[in-house]
Amino acid sequence: MTLDDLTRTSGEWLRGTGPESDIVMCSRIRLARNLADFPFTNRASRNEKAGIESQVRSAVDAAGVEAAYFDVNAMSDLDRQFLVERQIISRELAAGEGPRGVAVTPKENISIMVNEEDHLRIQYMLSGFRLPEVWDEINALDDQLEDDIAFAYSSSLGYLTACPTNVGTGIRVGVMLHLPGLVANKQIDKVFRALQKINLAVRGLYGEGSQAFGDFYQISNQQTLGKSEEEIIKILTDVVPQVLQYERSARQELVTGRRQHLHDQVSRAYGVLKTAQTISSEETMLLLSSVRMGVNLGLIDDLSIATVNELFIQTQPAFLQKLRGSELDSDQRNVARASLLRSRLANGRAVEDE
Repeated sequence: MTLDDLTRTSGEWLRGTGPESDIVMCSRIRLARNLADFPFTNRASRNEKAGIESQVRSAVDAAGVEAAYFDVNAMSDLDRQFLVERQIISRELAAGEGPRGVAVTPKENISIMVNEEDHLRIQYMLSGFRLPEVWDEINALDDQLEDDIAFAYSSSLGYLTACPTNVGTGIRVGVMLHLPGLVANKQIDKVFRALQKINLAVRGLYGEGSQAFGDFYQISNQQTLGKSEEEIIKILTDVVPQVLQYERSARQELVTGRRQHLHDQVSRAYGVLKTAQTISSEETMLLLSSVRMGVNLGLIDDLSIATVNELFIQTQPAFLQKLRGSELDSDQRNVARASLLRSRLANGRAVEDE
């Protein structure tokens, strides 16, 4: 698998096939781990980072993980941004220095970042609301890697991490939600304030510090120390259904109270996306959000939800440039984006796995 191969496939998490996938784009768990015999990444020398990378790659092979390894240090800025857009690596890994990389499975369910803030960031993602299943999978993978790697661990504190907020389990449990209904009825801030009171973080599409493009929000735990993995997962498992209920109620209010307005909004969004000759990333995300809600409410019947999900990623700047095989300025990207939208929306089909 090469970076160019990724322009012709899509990750399983975009399929829209999991439970509650009308609202929950994906469930994701990340584990922060560090090798016991090396200093944290921010204190490690280039040679030590190379040693960490070598040990992790060997452990991944020993665990039998079918994955391609990408040398992020050797990549162009464009290729790094491409992997950020696909949720394969973090912005922190893309902006880092020295030996670092990522192992990725063909379905993109698993990515293992090496030499980010911690030596390893193990990520597992699945379509829909499936946190217990994601935990079972990533826990098994973590155990397999630990058979070959001695992780930094304290009997009193748990797993040791570069950031104190991750000490303990080192787990970040999250779901990516599409919440256009709550945004439309101006209840989104109220819901988020309630989540923050129970120590749940709300972030944008690309994690910490990012904006909520396309009405997508990531909800995840903030606390890792003092709670078990199962306890943290249960908090999200209990709370997220309440958010889903609020979003569905908000959508129903739009259908019953402002049906003509909603239908017009969705139809206009779909029409612009299918015919535009030039369109910005921001406008595309806004319009795709309306179209995605329209598909799930039965207002659009000739378009698959998987196609809409994929277009949120495929219309991003780096993807467009990878697809065209050359760097494009803003105006050129806007034209290329419109061309891609017209082509994809002409048939409404999702990208097929190769």
